[in-house]
Amino acid sequence: MTIRVTNLSYHYRNQRERTLDGLSTEFKPGEVTLIAGASGCGKTTLIRCINGLIPRSYTGGELSGAIELFGQDTAALTLATISQIIGTVLQDPEKQIVASDVTSEIAFGLENLGLPRDEIRERIAHTAELLHISNLLTRETFLLSGGEKQKVALAGVLAMRPRAVLLDEPLASLDPASGREALALMRHLADAGIAVVIIEHRIEDVLAIHPEHCVYMSAGRITYDGDAAGLLQSVDWREIKLPASVVMQRVRAAGMAVPHRARSKSPEQVGSKSIIEYRQVGFGYADGPEVLHDINCAIRRGEIIALIGPNGAGKSTLLKHAIGLNRPVRGQVLVDGVDSAALTVAQLARAVGFVFQSPSHMLFAPTVREELAFGPRNIGLDAETIALNTDNALATVALTGTEDQPPLALSFGQQKRISIASILTMNPRIVIMDEPTAGQDYANYTHFMDDIVSHMRTDAESANAKPGFEALAFITHDLDLAITYANRIMLVADGRIVADGTPEEVLLDTARLERCRIHPTSLLEANLAALNKTTPSGMQSHRFMSAAELAFLA
Repeated sequence: MTIRVTNLSYHYRNQRERTLDGLSTEFKPGEVTLIAGASGCGKTTLIRCINGLIPRSYTGGELSGAIELFGQDTAALTLATISQIIGTVLQDPEKQIVASDVTSEIAFGLENLGLPRDEIRERIAHTAELLHISNLLTRETFLLSGGEKQKVALAGVLAMRPRAVLLDEPLASLDPASGREALALMRHLADAGIAVVIIEHRIEDVLAIHPEHCVYMSAGRITYDGDAAGLLQSVDWREIKLPASVVMQRVRAAGMAVPHRARSKSPEQVGSKSIIEYRQVGFGYADGPEVLHDINCAIRRGEIIALIGPNGAGKSTLLKHAIGLNRPVRGQVLVDGVDSAALTVAQLARAVGFVFQSPSHMLFAPTVREELAFGPRNIGLDAETIALNTDNALATVALTGTEDQPPLALSFGQQKRISIASILTMNPRIVIMDEPTAGQDYANYTHFMDDIVSHMRTDAESANAKPGFEALAFITHDLDLAITYANRIMLVADGRIVADGTPEEVLLDTARLERCRIHPTSLLEANLAALNKTTPSGMQSHRFMSAAELAFLA
């Protein structure tokens, strides 16, 4: 009695090629299965076929093959019946949450099952306690952070007590501690006899709960189906991010040349003049409590700033002040020395480009080409410049050739990259990205991060001399992204900046990181072990490195 997939193929009506091509595998009760693979390889489509959304909600495509859910052919089941057997946590929680408050959201599925009121209340309380979100039960869902929404979506699924749970990138919006807690719960569910299937790019985290089954997909096919040890040795470490020790071992064994990657500027090279400055900023939503307290910081030319910290800490709230989407309740935000209160959002958008956490908040046009032209057209760029910027932006995010496709028909990871490209086409002075690696495999995000970093201007170069970006800030729960690219890290917790400095200064204090719900990764541990070997000659500051670069240190 398993979930059995046999010779499964699927072709979306608006896609040139099949998204799934002859897949066969099975997922067993009592096991955790990890599904990995590049963005757009068909992982989410496989989940949609298993949970019945294809062909019942996604219509018009060509489906062939068979899926059995514990002995029942899904073709003979209604979507309502399948949803009682299979619980699914979608990649984008914005598309899953329907209620206005957290308690009602968790109760939604239970009410549709017609359960007694007392049992519904008991299940809500129990599930909220399991996920450590009891404090959120009275909150309005639209005021939650992305990570909090992810936990609430998971709670709504678990409260229904399905026989199998499918999770599409459940860690993307969760801080490391919350991710670890969620994975421990998945391990517990599997040990209790539930089939748990996890699609994830953060492979190292999932490996910590010892998945019994691993599947690797490429271009709609399964290219590996076996145990975790075999996965680590068979997949290309340049395509998906593996534990640092595995990468270092494989790079050394292959005798590869030191990989070239874009370098952030050292602190000694960063400009002295502030582009954006926060002065004693305090902020709260509507009549609610203050969520930012006495924020004092600045963004300077040449800086690549990573904001890290727990879910609900205020990271997105802080950076939205730079684009005028939030306005200080007290204090000031200055852009080039001008109080942002005197500037409109449209005026600020010429200087600051903001990539939202959820691409559904940004994408709306019928084609990718029109999507990427919308912003630059509205700030007055000419047609020739727009066309050039569009080509360059699509090359940066490795989506050349998608110009005539509907952006919302692409995979979540591809949608995220289109939302990044839509900001790059405007050529802002500062690029701000909220969770840029959500939905991204390692190869894709290193490609666009390298390209963005390589186009940053130095303090001595004027905008006329060299087009590009003056500063980059990104919010991330992927600590390795901060390690690899940032030259400055801000640790935010409880609405305050608790640490701000070079990666070495902030990340060396691992006890402080743990207090802020951030667990050291294998890459951080490898970098800390190599501290005395990785300071460039003549520079005072340390340079953190990727695992491949660390492999060549003596």
